[in-house]
Amino acid sequence: MIVSIVPLRIASALFIIDGVGFGVFAVPAIVRVLQHRPVPVVFGFPAYGGGPFERVGLKSTVPLLATFLLVEILEVVAGVLVWNGSRAGAILGFALIPCGAFFWWGFALPIPPVFAVVRSILIGMSWSRFH
Repeated sequence: MIVSIVPLRIASALFIIDGVGFGVFAVPAIVRVLQHRPVPVVFGFPAYGGGPFERVGLKSTVPLLATFLLVEILEVVAGVLVWNGSRAGAILGFALIPCGAFFWWGFALPIPPVFAVVRSILIGMSWSRFH
C-alpha cells in the first residue's frame, strides 16, 4: 500500500518544487519591471529575461510575468491535489503542461520540462490510485 503511493508523492513534490522554486523568483521580477528596472539576476542568470522571448521581441512585462506566476501557483495547487490523491490535480497538472511549455521555452528554463515528463510518467503509472 505505501509503495503504491510513492509515485504520487514524488509527482506531487515535483509540482510543488517547480511551482515554488520558479514562482518565488517571479515576484521580484514583477517588482523590478514595475520599477522600470531590469529583471534580477539569480544564480548568474536573468530571472525571466534574456531568453528566446526577448530574442523574438517579447520583453518581460508585468502581464507576462504575472501569467507565469499564475501558472506556477496552479502547479502548487495541482501538487497538493495530487498529494491527496485527487484526479482533478492530475488533470490540472496535465492541462498546465502547454501553458508551462510556453514559458519554459520563452524564459529558457531547462528544469521544468524534465519535471513535467517525470511527473507525467509517475501520474500515468498511478492513475488507478486517484479518486
